[in-house]
Amino acid sequence: MARPPKLALPMVRGVSASAVACPAGPWGSVLDFLSERLPLVARADWHARLDRGDVLDAQGQPLAPDAPYRHSTRLYYYRQLEHEPEIPFQAEVLFRDDWLVVADKPHFLPVTPKGRYVQQTLLTRLKRELDLPDLTPVHRLDRETAGLTVFAVQPGCRDAYQRLFRDREVRKLYQAIAPYRPDLNFPIERSSRLQERADAFMQMEEVAGPANAQTRIALLERQGALARYELQPHSGQKHQLRMHMCALGLPIVGDRIYPVLQAEQREPDYRDSLQLLAQTLCFEDPVSGQRREFHTRLKLEFPAEI
Repeated sequence: MARPPKLALPMVRGVSASAVACPAGPWGSVLDFLSERLPLVARADWHARLDRGDVLDAQGQPLAPDAPYRHSTRLYYYRQLEHEPEIPFQAEVLFRDDWLVVADKPHFLPVTPKGRYVQQTLLTRLKRELDLPDLTPVHRLDRETAGLTVFAVQPGCRDAYQRLFRDREVRKLYQAIAPYRPDLNFPIERSSRLQERADAFMQMEEVAGPANAQTRIALLERQGALARYELQPHSGQKHQLRMHMCALGLPIVGDRIYPVLQAEQREPDYRDSLQLLAQTLCFEDPVSGQRREFHTRLKLEFPAEI
């Protein structure tokens, strides 16, 4: 039997409903199924959610804790965390029309829900504040990185915007603060092959083989032992800018991944941010046909002590 079509359910505090398909299986109750299939949420928490009416059936009706399991259907729930750290920085919406939202993301704020963060993410905040349930990010920006982040407003336009970034048709400029090396002659074109390290899943490394990552690095200004750099990636590999700077002996100030992977802080030190900023984005809008150019209003400041 075919599963029913997905429901268009309302957001709850900026969070859209998640759907889970129900295959044939041995589960006697919805609680048994959810506890086994989604074990990151404890069985007691699933029981509490069912008791509150926070799990819905394929018709959008709340299910009780003792509801029997039925296959070939769907269940809906809203992702939530019992204890979520509050991130005390706000994003600024720089642009909004019927197709795009562009926001300046502060350091430390994740773009999308993941791990310890659901409400304290840029996507959830914008969906709630702008009342845009279908809002979707069209490119990646690390939680530690600040600056321009682009979102598609309408599902029908999402792929066209994502394709721009995927096909490298967006001109991207970043700024970074890192050590100064008088022996390097700028600008530098760094080209190498990056892959994930087998012994440290968070880190990338340069390996032999055809290059898959290229970055142009220019010196903008020097202040003592540090300097401000402009970084222009010509590709979009994970941690490309951070890895290329580190490989040149210029690890970005505040980087907790390169050159040495540090343990995640339970309570982030908001005074020690990664000094990397998504500064400029330029592209031809595939929907409106207009030339788009966006510039961040955020600034990187040299540390008081150098």
